[in-house]
Amino acid sequence: MTAPSEPSEPSEQPHPSEVDFHFDPMCPFAYHTSRWIREVRTRTGLTVNWRFFSLEEVNRFEGKKHPWERPWSYGWSLMRIGALLRRRDPTLLDAWYARVGRELHLDGGKPHEPETARRLLTEIGSDAAVLDEALADPSTHDDVKADHRRVLEAGGFGVPTLLFPDGQCLFGPVLIDPPTGTAAVRLWELVTGMLEFPHVYEVQRPKAPRDERAIADALAPYLRGRDWESVDRGQIIGLGTERETTS
Repeated sequence: MTAPSEPSEPSEQPHPSEVDFHFDPMCPFAYHTSRWIREVRTRTGLTVNWRFFSLEEVNRFEGKKHPWERPWSYGWSLMRIGALLRRRDPTLLDAWYARVGRELHLDGGKPHEPETARRLLTEIGSDAAVLDEALADPSTHDDVKADHRRVLEAGGFGVPTLLFPDGQCLFGPVLIDPPTGTAAVRLWELVTGMLEFPHVYEVQRPKAPRDERAIADALAPYLRGRDWESVDRGQIIGLGTERETTS
């Protein structure tokens, strides 16, 4: 009788130098995680490719219009603007997401209102007319759909979703107070350490009442600025679960 084989040790891999970061600009958790990944980029030289994912679409009620069937559709339209900016210069999308995110998730503003979006375009050194150009170009729908479909095909369901060059996909980390400095790099090393264990599927921290209060405090600007409701699917309220209530 042969002895059972020992489980193989995970092979140690270098931390990735590139990541695709899928976001919906309406998601507060994706935004706070994006603040962390920007800090990691500054500290390590990481290449961050900004990609899209639509919470409006993934949480659409049966019988309601798809976001691409509406003349203006909150996060979807902002991502169409981002798609046109990305074609022209990826650094414009980088600046667009940072500015839109700050407006909603830190300042409690309404970047999903067209006139506010026009103002924010000028603030990143672009032209307010980019909004009209993006909405007049049906191929911007295709760009957002392609990024969205990529996450779904990887088994993803929300944001933030990280896709790595080796094809692995991670959801998270979910943050409300993104670390900076060396702490940001330590978290990056912990997160990418998961890539050594492709069959570890979930690690979750239970939330005590004090955690719920901290989350509520961090989300206060977003709750002031939003014009939609959240779907609770057994996760943190609002996490990867935004939907518009318009038909």
